[in-house]
Amino acid sequence: MQPRSTPYNRTFHGFAVFTACATFVLIVAGALVTSNDAGLSVPDWPTSYGHVLRLPPWIGGIRYEHSHRMIAGFTIVLTATIALWTWLADRRRWMKALAFGALGTIVVQAELGGMTVLHFLPPAISTAHAAVAQTFFCIAVAIAVFTGRRWVEEVPDPALDERRPTLLALSLLSIFILYVQLILGAMFRHHGLPWWPHVLNALAVALVLTWTGVRALLQFPKTDSIRRPTILLLFLLVIQLCLGFAAFLTRVVWGPDAAQPELAMVLSTVAHVAIGALLLATTAVLSLQVWRHVLEARTQEVPDARAIVA
Repeated sequence: MQPRSTPYNRTFHGFAVFTACATFVLIVAGALVTSNDAGLSVPDWPTSYGHVLRLPPWIGGIRYEHSHRMIAGFTIVLTATIALWTWLADRRRWMKALAFGALGTIVVQAELGGMTVLHFLPPAISTAHAAVAQTFFCIAVAIAVFTGRRWVEEVPDPALDERRPTLLALSLLSIFILYVQLILGAMFRHHGLPWWPHVLNALAVALVLTWTGVRALLQFPKTDSIRRPTILLLFLLVIQLCLGFAAFLTRVVWGPDAAQPELAMVLSTVAHVAIGALLLATTAVLSLQVWRHVLEARTQEVPDARAIVA
């Protein structure tokens, strides 16, 4: 990933940022569908009540489900534009592969969304739909980072990480534990698991992310590219834990017998999903910056002179 292999394009970067923001809106729209139990409000796919362009009746859960589909279609168009623009204007081969990988990911995401409707919301497919959505969001954010001025024009001055485990290893572990949490949470929301595995793993998430964040701030306090996402990560972690507690209260403690999703339940759950997506993307950005700015110390074995003489 050579930083100077392509010129910085402000318009391209702005479009990539816009695409990442649209993806975040798409995740929020999907959370609204799930939280309002509106997943089967439109019973057919890829059409909506037999039509592609005509709007269905704008009532009840149809508003959430069809809005989600419209935002998804718009995001697919944005991603296809990113892929084409990258192919024509970006000189980095790995960037071209990433852009077309993003297009393939959102196409898979759309297919999974259709399967959830056609197969009546099976927990496994619905969970895969949620996981791929946040994976695509991370890719979109990464593209925005890779097209930014700092990444394209800045020449990094790598620092040395001599501690074990390395900060990069902790960052990757943080991504892994967040993915586990994402899957457990999605399985709970889609009635495939009880609530306690998600809550229990939240303790592991808090521990690992706090360890990673404190380690990054103490070890590399003067490296802006590491310090800034780390501060955001810790801030989002605190908010996410509070929202998780609120969602637990409204959904598990107060709302298990509710005839329909109540407003407090919907708001807390949607906010929990949205901040979770931001937390995962921030952790991915931190991992990229650590990979770029931190060198792992490697001990070089020097052969024994006596052995050479012998």
